[in-house]
Order: sequence, then structure tokens, then C-alpha cells
Amino acid sequence: MDLSKAAVLDAIASEVRACKKCGLWRNRKNAVPGEGDPNAKVMFVGEAPGYWEDVKGEPFVGAAGKFLDTLLAEAGLLRSQVFIGNVLKCRPPGNREPAPAEIEACTPFLERQIMAIKPKLVVTLGNYSTAYIFTKAGIPFRGITEARGKFYQANVLGLAVVVFPTLHPAAGLYSAKYKQLLIEDFRLLKAKILDLGLAV
Repeated sequence: MDLSKAAVLDAIASEVRACKKCGLWRNRKNAVPGEGDPNAKVMFVGEAPGYWEDVKGEPFVGAAGKFLDTLLAEAGLLRSQVFIGNVLKCRPPGNREPAPAEIEACTPFLERQIMAIKPKLVVTLGNYSTAYIFTKAGIPFRGITEARGKFYQANVLGLAVVVFPTLHPAAGLYSAKYKQLLIEDFRLLKAKILDLGLAV
């Protein structure tokens, strides 16, 4: 393990847990900095913590998280091999959508995580994470249903990465159609990981 990367990520996580840059800290039980392999070649970016993430301080631990584990298996991945973060590090009350001011206050943490990890492949889960990464890459974004399931060669924060947008796993819990689309996307992801030589 690259101890310098791990140390940087630990320092960012400590800052996140103490952060009061927006009003979300007032209602949180736990901030959710993100977790995973500091040397991950594949990074997943979600939207924001939900109820169980707020309780446990870990990303994707509720029902959507269990489905994400299933999807990771479709791609030939384990949680321990990837890094999972979110656009927001604290849960919006009632799981409402992130506010622009909250995104502006919080994304510098995510940017520092991306720059520390230097992933080769960034998988964006849902509208907000895709819009954020696409904006950083200068790619027009017109919605997740149009963008999903395709691979984009991009420059994000000075890093040459492949960006792969897909639906948020939570969408698959409420729609059989979206569940199938997610499974298909993660099978595409598996083929791309093999093609890029990123399989562990």
C-alpha cells in the first residue's frame, strides 16, 4: 500500500468529520468521507449519504449498498479493490436532493480524494455525480439516461481518466427496468476493466 496516499485520505477524512462548511453538519449523525483502497484503479462516485450511511458513517451500506455489492460482483470487483465516495459527505435531511451551495462547499474534498487516488476509471452513479464529473471534464451533460452506459475519455483535475456514467443503484430498487440497465452497465464495465488491464 502507498502509505502517502493512505495518509492523505485519512487526513481528508478527518477534515470531513469535523467540517461545518454548510448547514448539513447540524443534522448529521456521522459524516461519510468515503472508503476503499487508496491505490484503487476504479473509483465510484455517488450522490450523498442516506439514512444508514449517516448512522454508520460508511458509504452505500443500506439497501442500495447491498445492490451495489451485487453489481460490483457483476463487474468482477470487490469493495476492497475500489474506492467509493460521494459528492456530498453528509446526509441531506429526508434524503432530499443536494443543494448547489452544498455541492460547492463539499466537492473540494472529493476533488482532493480523486487527485490522491489517481484512478484510471471513474464510475459515476446517478445524475449529481455525473453532472459534477462531466462539468470538471468539460463534457456536456443532458441527463443520466442519455449519458449512461458509454465510456468517455476525459481529463478530470489534470488526470487522464475513463468516465463511465450509470444509474444510481437506488434506482434499481424501485424499477425492474432500471435494475436490468444497471446489471447490463456493470457487465460492460467488467469488459472495459479487462480491456484496460485494470483487473486485480
